[in-house]
Amino acid sequence: MALSASAASKGPAIEPVAAPPIFSALTRLLVVAPHPDDETLATGLLIQQVRGAGGEVRILLLTAGDNNPWPQRWLERRIRIRGVDRQRWGQRRLAEMQHALQQLDVPAQALRTLGWPDMGITDGLLQSGSTLPATLAMAIGEFHPSLIALPSLHDRHPDHGTAHVLVRLAVARLSHPPAMLAYLVHGRTLGVRYVEIRGSARQQTRKQRALTAYRSQMALSGNRLRRLAALPERYAVVPPRPGQPASALPWQPPAWLQPWLRLSVVGQRGTQSWRWRDAPLRRDGEGTYRLTLASGLDDIPRFVRLAWDLHAIWIFDHWGWHEL
Repeated sequence: MALSASAASKGPAIEPVAAPPIFSALTRLLVVAPHPDDETLATGLLIQQVRGAGGEVRILLLTAGDNNPWPQRWLERRIRIRGVDRQRWGQRRLAEMQHALQQLDVPAQALRTLGWPDMGITDGLLQSGSTLPATLAMAIGEFHPSLIALPSLHDRHPDHGTAHVLVRLAVARLSHPPAMLAYLVHGRTLGVRYVEIRGSARQQTRKQRALTAYRSQMALSGNRLRRLAALPERYAVVPPRPGQPASALPWQPPAWLQPWLRLSVVGQRGTQSWRWRDAPLRRDGEGTYRLTLASGLDDIPRFVRLAWDLHAIWIFDHWGWHEL
């Protein structure tokens, strides 16, 4: 849940929750990146410090970032984007990522790609019988990380928030879960204390050089990305084991909106989804909505998502995910 550039510039001063982690040759860092450039923007300093201490780094890239139409339209001077155009764009972004990782001293063989659909991870998770958690658990288990850097649950990009859910579900399967640090790229979260990692002047320079490799993204968003990359990296510490399950929801959508909303619950043993009006909800004396789940969906960790049940042009989540 690290702050975005806008949040860091507008919010009050926030004290780190603890001293930065101590890295060594035994550190095994796994960075989970939904798209090419997330690893540089969010963890470029962290990666360099682990590598500088002699530790090992692996980057787990979930998508190729090929569903990125506006920069592609701008740079390729086209309106219509066909499947072959998206494929070419994804290959370009992967090539940019390889150049960026060179700047961060990450060897080419440290990059593993899963090839999931860009802007489609949430749908993949919510499908009945989804294999995404098992696939991710296998990828994590192969590397045996001591530390995972993962997207924040509160990131407004749906691929990011869902990536957090998937990592948490995967880690819950491990007998010895690693430490986890959550980063935020899209969104704003204030009033939370963080672990903060600051880099040397050399590390900051290398991070900015890595960012310049992403020419496809810098074309329309260069100033914003440079500002974000110049900030200290802030991470929320994610507990490896969740606490007791709860039922309270953080949302109170107005009645006129409820017919177009869908509520989904994801846990270790399954996924279930309802229209808001059909969901097993009750309202307590304080007006808080609470879930009454059937046996089999009351496991932990457990996450709930509220979303439009309609196609929308706006890609970012308004409500997103919440951990119960």
